Amino acid sequence: MILDRFAIDGQAAIVTGAGLGIGRGIAIGLAEAGADVALAARTESDLEEVANHIRSLGRRALVVPTDVTIAAACEHLVAHTVEQFGRLDILVNNAGGAMPRAAMDTSEGFMARTFAFNVTAPLTLTKLAARQMVDTVGHGAVVNISSRAASMTQTMFVAYGSAKAALDRMTRNIAPELAPRVRVNAIDTGGVATRSLEIVLTDDDLRQQFLDGTPMHRPGEPEDIACAVLYLVSDASSWVTGKVFEIDGGTEAPSMQVPAPTLTPVRKEVVSE
Repeated sequence: MILDRFAIDGQAAIVTGAGLGIGRGIAIGLAEAGADVALAARTESDLEEVANHIRSLGRRALVVPTDVTIAAACEHLVAHTVEQFGRLDILVNNAGGAMPRAAMDTSEGFMARTFAFNVTAPLTLTKLAARQMVDTVGHGAVVNISSRAASMTQTMFVAYGSAKAALDRMTRNIAPELAPRVRVNAIDTGGVATRSLEIVLTDDDLRQQFLDGTPMHRPGEPEDIACAVLYLVSDASSWVTGKVFEIDGGTEAPSMQVPAPTLTPVRKEVVSE
């Protein structure tokens, strides 16, 4: 049966940023499909709520509070998961993000932190996880949750867009090195109905602008992303690696723009003698 290829019963997964939004949806979706899930994020109370939900489904859940920008924390996350579950099959690098910021106000430090969170952390976890996948199971799958900001021109997102573009390129570049044992793919998400989009969806004018700019005329839901993740981590996609999938409601341009300040000349005062 073709549906058997989507089964991940008894597999062990790590999902970062699993306390809220897309990460929460992915973690629960993987558990519903049969996996045990290690939940990583910085806020333990959010993780505990997700863990209780997963346990109610009859799957095991492991809560591991983690700051993915700290290498030692990533090492602990992977090691603790293997210690508790005895294996590692799946890694979903979902943690990431950055607030909008005008290009002229984007400091070197902000740019460095954005890349550390969105690019370096996924690379670190992918290397750690790939080693354990091969050693415990013989193979595995990694999915990086990226953004359509990687390929769309958007004002106020110079740091975030650049970092997600780098994440997509990292996905493509590392995949052939880890193949055929570990597959690595990415998902560029569009606007998903999570807390980060709440300011848009709760304002009638902004919501209508967003819907008008989205061909499917609705925001995405975390389950929309979870379904794509399930495909990419299961045997259904066993011939797929190094690819970036766009799950975005059909958008080919930003559904809305964040206005950026205009760059204007600085007038210098003329001091008369």
